[in-house]
Amino acid sequence: MRIGFRTIKTAIGVSISILLAQALQLEYYTAAGILTLLCIQKSRKQSTQAVISRFFACIAGLLFSSLLFEVIGYRPYSFLVLLLLFIPFCVRFRIQEGIASSSVIVMHVYMHGKIEPSFYWNEIQVMLVGLGVGLLINWYMPSIDKELNRYKEEVDQLISKILNEMASYLKEGYTLWDGKELLLLSDTLQKAKRLAILDAENNLLRKENSNQAYFEHKQRQYDILERMLPSISRITVQMEQGIRIGDFVQELSHHLNNRSQTASFREKLRDIRDYHKHLPLPESRNEFENRASLYTVANELERFINTI
Repeated sequence: MRIGFRTIKTAIGVSISILLAQALQLEYYTAAGILTLLCIQKSRKQSTQAVISRFFACIAGLLFSSLLFEVIGYRPYSFLVLLLLFIPFCVRFRIQEGIASSSVIVMHVYMHGKIEPSFYWNEIQVMLVGLGVGLLINWYMPSIDKELNRYKEEVDQLISKILNEMASYLKEGYTLWDGKELLLLSDTLQKAKRLAILDAENNLLRKENSNQAYFEHKQRQYDILERMLPSISRITVQMEQGIRIGDFVQELSHHLNNRSQTASFREKLRDIRDYHKHLPLPESRNEFENRASLYTVANELERFINTI
């Protein structure tokens, strides 16, 4: 059985909250642990948002329930009226995430059965301990740079493999490639982008997230490769023009992240286009269709270069 880091943080946080609340001799001190439990999130940003929404929801629940119970009485049916009014209120002010947390405070109001300043001060301290410990515990996040770098290497290898297979087909006119790398690339990019977003949410003071930008570039490259495949598959004969483009694609696969080569790639692709422009007109429909497909591939390659 594997115990995750988030589980460990939750266990530690709940224990510390209850210990502090009990040391302060607060009534309903175990509620601090429940509030901490509900605040442990996947990232610092999510945790901060959870604490803010839960704090305001708890304050609103404390005041709302006190007023309502005083008006209609401390009876079980009071919860019917309370929840019918309070849940829409939380949704309206976008603090619905704190409904469960505030319900803990509402139960305390119901059990206490009367309005007293000391009771309110007790509840506020319970909130501060529970939510504060949750925020502090969740502020420590382990580095995920190693995993992000692994995804970068995997994505680059897959793109390079796809480009090489395309080059082989253009140069040799056939390939045994089954296209599984394209499916794997799509899945890997989705996982990598989710992890990059998590990294950004854990580094709120960082102005820009290079990992997010990196994988967005790779997503654009994937989209271009996906568009290129149908055009390449429509090329039915081995052509001298196709061999030229195949050599270019193969070279491109070796310099995926070398931005210093971008100008050189643009010039080489422009030379290939100029060469194609000076070729004699197609002599058959089949030749015309194949050259049209190569022209489309060249257009996509130009867009691909812009993503390097």
